[in-house]
Parts: sequence; structure tokens; C-alpha cells
Amino acid sequence: MPADSPRSVAVEQLTELGLSTYAARTFAALVALGDGTAEDVSDVADVPRTRVYDAAEELRKRGLIDVQQTTPKRFWPVSVDTAARRFERDFRTRVDAVTTALRSLETDDRTQEQRGVWTVTGRETVTDRVVAFVEEAEEEVVYTTAADLLTDPLVDTLSAASDRGVTIRLAGMSQPTTATIRGELPGANTFESMWNWSDTPAGRLLMVDRKRTLVSVLVDGDGDHPPEPLDETAIWGAGRANGLVVVLRALFTWQLDGNREDD
Repeated sequence: MPADSPRSVAVEQLTELGLSTYAARTFAALVALGDGTAEDVSDVADVPRTRVYDAAEELRKRGLIDVQQTTPKRFWPVSVDTAARRFERDFRTRVDAVTTALRSLETDDRTQEQRGVWTVTGRETVTDRVVAFVEEAEEEVVYTTAADLLTDPLVDTLSAASDRGVTIRLAGMSQPTTATIRGELPGANTFESMWNWSDTPAGRLLMVDRKRTLVSVLVDGDGDHPPEPLDETAIWGAGRANGLVVVLRALFTWQLDGNREDD
């Protein structure tokens, strides 16, 4: 069976969601069959007939199939939508449980002054850091970015920060990007970048409350951090005396002062 076939993808993702391999294969087979016996499942899935019963019991406990007590037993899968709702419910329950546990472990005295810089790899992971930093902003966010890094979650986070009174200053790394920013965030203060980024692999620069900064570059993707051919890696620092913060704060101050002189 090809690795990218619907059944292979379904089995792979079902195991990622916590089903055993045999249970995932059994459920995918039953969805394809509509219902069936252990022999029916074994004929179409790579599951020994004797193991179908164990897999079916696992699926029954998860609420994914019903069992008809005939001889032989028949198994009926819930609808795809019902299965999706069950997995979403289980996932939310697990996330809530781990969040509660981790919050009980988290120190109340988390330092805001960081020595050195910290590395983040992967476009989605870098975006997560940017979103988290903006969510914690109290006074000001200054952000320079390439166009395709201004994602919907980030736009929503910047808009929410603006709504709570945070000053948002944005610039694109090109004229089209600046135009996009103005369209996506009409309430933000846009400024023209004084740097020509066209020949550089720069991704974004961020400063939050002048005490937390992040800078990223675009690098060749290795397939581990999709979805673009170019991936992203970043460094960040926190604390007013942090070296990265000092450098980027001076850079942004110079840029913003230069724009004010042009007004």
C-alpha cells in the first residue's frame, strides 16, 4: 500500500492520536467496509484475524465502534464526523490535564533577564515565539517582516494587542509587504524600513517593550519544518541589558527616529 494512500495516511494519523497499529488498521478497514467481521477485516487489512478482536475491544472502549453479538461478531464503525469529535474531545481533555499539571509546576519567579541568546528553529515554532512575545506586550511592539511571515494568527495577536492599548509599529521588508501590512492592520503605525532587505535572507525583527527582541533569517529547508522551501531560524533575548536587545533596540530607535525626521 503506497505511503501516501488515504488508508496509509489514516492509519499513520490514527496511531499518532493514540491508537495501536492494529486498532488503527482495523478502524480504517471498517470505515472502508461499512461493517464487518474479524475475517472481513483481516482480508482487507494487515491484521491477523485473532488480533482483530483485541483491536476491536480497544476501539469499542474508545467509542469508535459498536459490536453486534452474533456468531461471528460483527463490528460497525461510527461515522467519520463522530470519530473526529471523539478525538477532538480526547485531545482537549489531555491538553487541559497537561496544562493544569504544568501550571502547578511553573515557578512564580520566572526571570525576565536572560543571559545570552536563545535559538529557535522552524517557521511555525518561530511564529509561536513571536505570538507569545506579542501576547505579553504591555506598551509597544515594533515588528519588521517579510510578507509571507505575516500569518493570520500573528495578525490576530497584533490586533488584540492594539485593542488593549499597545502601540504597534510595523514595517515590511519591501514596499509590497508594507502595503500588505497596512491592509491587514489598518490601526497600526507603519514606518518605512531604512534597510534594503532584497538581497538578504532576513525573515523578521521584533522588539517588545524595548526589553525583548527576536531576529530571524530564512534558510534552506530540510523537510523537517514545512511548508515552504525556505525554512526559518531565529535567535531571541530578553532583559534591557541583554546584548541582542541592546543592539536591536539601537537599530529600531535609529530607524524610527529616521522616519520621524522624514515626516
